[in-house]
Amino acid sequence: MLEIYQRLGTHCHQDIHTQIELNHEQRSKGRLKLLGKNGEEVRIFLERGKTLEVGEYLKSECGKYIQVAGKIEAVAQAECQDWHTFSKACYHLGNRHVKMQIGERWLRITPDHVLEEMLQNLGLTLSHKEAIFVPESGAYKDAHHGH
Repeated sequence: MLEIYQRLGTHCHQDIHTQIELNHEQRSKGRLKLLGKNGEEVRIFLERGKTLEVGEYLKSECGKYIQVAGKIEAVAQAECQDWHTFSKACYHLGNRHVKMQIGERWLRITPDHVLEEMLQNLGLTLSHKEAIFVPESGAYKDAHHGH
């Protein structure tokens, strides 16, 4: 079993012992128990509130290196041809605090029939795909404030 307490960022020049495939929800957790691609049990004990990145490296207590990979999951993809329509869609989803991945006049969300209908009513074309979902981390991801 590998126990992980250390993050190394997205650059590592060491040999990788195994990869762990995580969906977007798993990447936002600080405590996880799962299997690496090599079948070995991996337990993660990291600070809460800091999302793991696809491609990030971790180091186990025994000195082995593990890479975080994105897991394929169901997504709804919305696309349009003009920036005005796209901006309105992003505004309305952001106003509802919806996690979304943003591309060049396309966005991805987790499937939700109510949000999908809203996007279609705004003029976007919807499709369903299987993809690695990497939502935006938010404007305040690195902010430290004392509430």
